[in-house]
Amino acid sequence: QVQLVESGGGLVQPGGSLRLSCAASGSIFSINVIYWYRQAPGKQREWVAYITTGGNTVYTDSVKGRFTISRDNAKNTVYLQMNSLKPEDTAVYYCHAPTRGGSHWGQGTQVTVSS
Repeated sequence: QVQLVESGGGLVQPGGSLRLSCAASGSIFSINVIYWYRQAPGKQREWVAYITTGGNTVYTDSVKGRFTISRDNAKNTVYLQMNSLKPEDTAVYYCHAPTRGGSHWGQGTQVTVSS
């Protein structure tokens, strides 16, 4: 089993920054990729970015140039640095790790971008 715990959300003004963390525990050896997803009120959950064990990163178009995903293997933690935040970035952000043993999600962390 894999456990994922997100943190770092909060209220920020437009143009501001936040850094989200996703701490993984359990059978972390089974994780090859970790995604960040988000879900805004009334909308479907969408993927935002992912990072592989090899360090390859991919971003959805709407966050390219503003968000950066990274990992600290020593801490078993993946980060999402979010800069130049916009009101449309408001959502609950989740980390997700698909493995052969199952689909693992964290509980989510709320990000609200508002003046």
